[in-house]
Amino acid sequence: MSEAIKPLSGVRVLDLSRVLAGPWCASLLNDLGAEVIKIEMPGSGDDSRAFTPHINGESSYFMQLNHGKKSVTLDLKSPQGLAILKDLVACSDVLVENFRPGVTQRLGIDYATLQAINPRLVYVSISGFGQQGSLAHKAAYDHIIQAIGGIMQVTGWANGEPTRVGDAIGDVVAGLYGSWAVLAALLQRGITDKGQHLDVSMLDTMVTLQMVSLTQWIGGQPSAGRLGNAHPISAPMDSYRAQDGHIVIAVANDKLFRQLAGAMGNPALVDDPRFASDPQRLAHQQPLREEIERWLADKSVSDAQALLDSAGVPASPVLRLDQILGSDYAHQRELVKQIQHPRAGAISIVPQPVKMSGAPGEPALIPPVLGEHTLMVLREVLGMDEATLVQLQTQGVI
Repeated sequence: MSEAIKPLSGVRVLDLSRVLAGPWCASLLNDLGAEVIKIEMPGSGDDSRAFTPHINGESSYFMQLNHGKKSVTLDLKSPQGLAILKDLVACSDVLVENFRPGVTQRLGIDYATLQAINPRLVYVSISGFGQQGSLAHKAAYDHIIQAIGGIMQVTGWANGEPTRVGDAIGDVVAGLYGSWAVLAALLQRGITDKGQHLDVSMLDTMVTLQMVSLTQWIGGQPSAGRLGNAHPISAPMDSYRAQDGHIVIAVANDKLFRQLAGAMGNPALVDDPRFASDPQRLAHQQPLREEIERWLADKSVSDAQALLDSAGVPASPVLRLDQILGSDYAHQRELVKQIQHPRAGAISIVPQPVKMSGAPGEPALIPPVLGEHTLMVLREVLGMDEATLVQLQTQGVI
């Protein structure tokens, strides 16, 4: 992104969060051009700096979630550290935190306190269960949110155990909603000249993620439960075994089913009353699976993919993440960025993926070393002199 036209150019974000949901929220704001100052504890920093794997001592987990940020070490439990944070708040636009509710009050950095310093501050709180309610003070991790939020109950095989979705989507979707809410709050601030408190609950966002299940609930239907890779509304929409692996086929209507039957060289399938409509195909998924896998038995995934592509049938091989990131597609879309880190050396970063025609170029990408920007920020943003900085270092405040 060109410096002059970044969407959030001139917006300063204080990132007091740790691990995933909060750092991801702030990372997305960085990718849109905001200046993100990450506040970390002297000596240790964000918990995720200790997460493996490490590249020359730098955590790949931390680097992906905190690329482009400035790291400032600050002891918020010291009076001097607290005073410095409040000075930064006075000249910032957004603050992101994911402490358990009640911690910010104990530290003296809650919304009411900081809003009195800067009425234009947009203050984002990301927590497991929100700032109010009977569960507000309960500890939460992605596993907990997936369990209580309903998604584990619809993930996995029909006769199997409730299953966690493979990645930490509870954290990721909360971070996405948090960044989305920040953008809305900044737009509203442009009208009212006032900031606001954004209360993001991981549980709330997990519930809203389940659109198909929600539509069934709204319509008075019970949840379809665990279906493996099948779909609750359409068939065939599942993974199927080919000669050398699995291929996913997604047929969402009768037109696509006719195209699938043609690709299989068996157009008479559309005349079989068991497969005449989506409801009938749903009711007869096993015989339909047998027909499809009989056709696939002597075909490689790539050969089957080519036939289905030619027929206009949505289909895909089942890939690992490294396969898609190393593909021609990822290269063409510039999904992966190569950067040079001062300690880790040459590394890959995957920033936000949206291509913006009005904001070409790249966001800030280099992840910070712990405390790398402390002196620079305190000098340039707060105007501190060298004697004060030396004293703060000696006292362990920074």
